[in-house]
Amino acid sequence: MKVGIIGLPQTGKKTLFELLTGHEITEKDLASGKNIKSMAEIRDPRFDKLLAMYNPKKHVRARIDIELLPKIEKDAITKGDIFRDIAETDALCHVVRKFADDSVYHINGTVDPVRDIDSVNSELILHDLIFVEKRLERLELELKKIKDEGKAKEKELLSRLKEHLDKEIPLRLLELKPEEKRAIASYPFVTLKEMILAVNVSEDDVKNETLLKEIAGRYAALKIEVMLVSAKVESEIASLETEKEKEEFLSAIGISEPAVNALTRLCIKALNLISFFTVGEDEVRQWPIKRASSAPEAAGAIHSDLQKGFIRAELIKFEDLSSLGGEDKVKEAGKLYLKGKDYIVEDGDILNIRFNV
Repeated sequence: MKVGIIGLPQTGKKTLFELLTGHEITEKDLASGKNIKSMAEIRDPRFDKLLAMYNPKKHVRARIDIELLPKIEKDAITKGDIFRDIAETDALCHVVRKFADDSVYHINGTVDPVRDIDSVNSELILHDLIFVEKRLERLELELKKIKDEGKAKEKELLSRLKEHLDKEIPLRLLELKPEEKRAIASYPFVTLKEMILAVNVSEDDVKNETLLKEIAGRYAALKIEVMLVSAKVESEIASLETEKEKEEFLSAIGISEPAVNALTRLCIKALNLISFFTVGEDEVRQWPIKRASSAPEAAGAIHSDLQKGFIRAELIKFEDLSSLGGEDKVKEAGKLYLKGKDYIVEDGDILNIRFNV
């Protein structure tokens, strides 16, 4: 499961990629002309709380794949490679410039985030529309030669998609049945993907709730998550050597945590993932799984043997452990639960899998 970072030139994509992944982009990376790939740790305050409680010998945060895609400009759009790259991701993070800096050029001459967001959204919708139209033309020719029930159904489905896209609405807003999703799963639709807007702002706008509400409200109907992030401020935070220095800096500018931490959590949400925890003095670990996964499926994320031999899961809710202060107190309060194969794991569950192989 991977998130693709996209955006116009000079928006701060590379800086955010480096901040998310810790991967410093080299000249060799840029010269290769290929997508730059790395992984990002999910910065979850619940995990930090568990570390403080258990002080384990080892800890492992959940991770997701992050891929920096080529900048969206005329050449990339004309060639179409950018859309192939986007189609191969599972969710998108669109980095948009809001900061003003005369020393950094803007491809469109002026800084206007709404214009840039609308422009990129239109290109993505146009790509899907062109694909649908070409596929429909081919289906119509094939159906004239021979009747085929499967192709007739596909034509009907694609006609619905075309009607939707003609209204300049992304496909992620179209309600599709599971069998319909399977029918188009191999097609390179880019507007089916969940999208995050990371609006790169100046230090003065880091806490600009009015700006955030304005942009979020404008794109809420398109099912787009919006957050403000200042790549410049985040770089300054990352450059500080100690946690105390970072805490003092955050306090000085009036924010509780680096914005990239929140961005990692938005990424995992956009991928339709949740996470559960396994805890103990030896190890505390966070495991990402698909939303609505069963307890055996969660066990399988740890090891296939645990899923095959699943007996039950001992469950503690993070909120109970956090408020009561320890496993013994949780047990005394009757809040240690036993769950079977039908249990659907919820975000933040703490699980201990019992199995037999």
